[in-house]
Amino acid sequence: MSGKQKEPMLQNWLKPLSPAMLKSIEPLPEHSAGKNILLHGEQIPGLKGVRIALIGAGEKEANAVRAHFYRTSCLFPKNAIADLGNLRRAEPEMLMPVVYELLSGNVLPVILAQRDELSRAHFLAYQEAKSLVNLAVIDERLRMGDPNAAAADTVYTPLLQPRHPLLFHFGLVGCQTHQMPPGLFDFLARHHFDIVRLGKSRSSIEETEPVLRDADLLAFHLSALKNCEAPGVSEASPSGYFTEEACQLCRYAGMSDKLTSFGIYGYHRDRDRDDQTAQTISQMLWYFLEGYFNRKNDFPASKDGLNEYIVDFREMNYQITFWKSVRSGRWWMQTPVATKKKHQRHTLIPCSFQDYQAACREDLPDRLLQALRRFG
Repeated sequence: MSGKQKEPMLQNWLKPLSPAMLKSIEPLPEHSAGKNILLHGEQIPGLKGVRIALIGAGEKEANAVRAHFYRTSCLFPKNAIADLGNLRRAEPEMLMPVVYELLSGNVLPVILAQRDELSRAHFLAYQEAKSLVNLAVIDERLRMGDPNAAAADTVYTPLLQPRHPLLFHFGLVGCQTHQMPPGLFDFLARHHFDIVRLGKSRSSIEETEPVLRDADLLAFHLSALKNCEAPGVSEASPSGYFTEEACQLCRYAGMSDKLTSFGIYGYHRDRDRDDQTAQTISQMLWYFLEGYFNRKNDFPASKDGLNEYIVDFREMNYQITFWKSVRSGRWWMQTPVATKKKHQRHTLIPCSFQDYQAACREDLPDRLLQALRRFG
């Protein structure tokens, strides 16, 4: 479907930016983001050449973020980003078709949402995909519980229990043990899902990069940040990520050639102090874009430029192949078993140089062992 056909369809679900928001851009310097991205004013902008589209799902929250993001320095290609305004209603039935239309036009949607539960609609927008999907979530806890609990506390229950037929793999980053109900860590391990706890990720933030690189979509819940960094959430906690760490995670996600959509969830404008959370989100968004526009076109875009390394596991009498990108220095491990066609996008498993070194000592890390079991 062409961009010209898509724009009237998007008009059904999106409303333009307010005149006040558009007017606020006029005094900004020429290098600012507000002066270098396409904006949904009287008409929705054409999407030819657009690579990323911003969508607000909660107008006052998204506008608060825009007020700060528009002032940032734009080091990205002019008109490669479009701000499509806000959903007419911040509801799943509005979000899903917008995300689907953008994905089908090879435009990466970035969602700025108030309600955490909209991240499920974000995932379900992939239901027309021809292959299975990997979902990564950054949060202090896994929002999975009794279906009768509050909507924000059961976001992922219908996707994980039972596993949704669209979902191939799930990764949880930044979780805190004291926030997780008993049994959930065992549940994640039994299903060979990735878990990177807050402590490990803060001491070695690079350990999160392979998990984020393996995702098709990322949902970043702002409750993963410290209260002092993001007070504008429903249940702010004193523990979590600093803004700088959140920005690094967003940059890792942006650099992933596999990632096709990104959402930031859980911002409540009426709980914010001095626009602290809005400024934090603005910076997270900027670093996601900075990562995106520095993509290296590694796998799955292309296998060109990948060097092969074969490791012998003598005691187990088998070999594992690793691949290293000449362009980025990033590593992948190849599954040594035959896979179904629908799984082929996932047969190169992102890993680190440390993982390769451990394999050379015939000591395969638990995360990679779990990955191999997914194909068993």
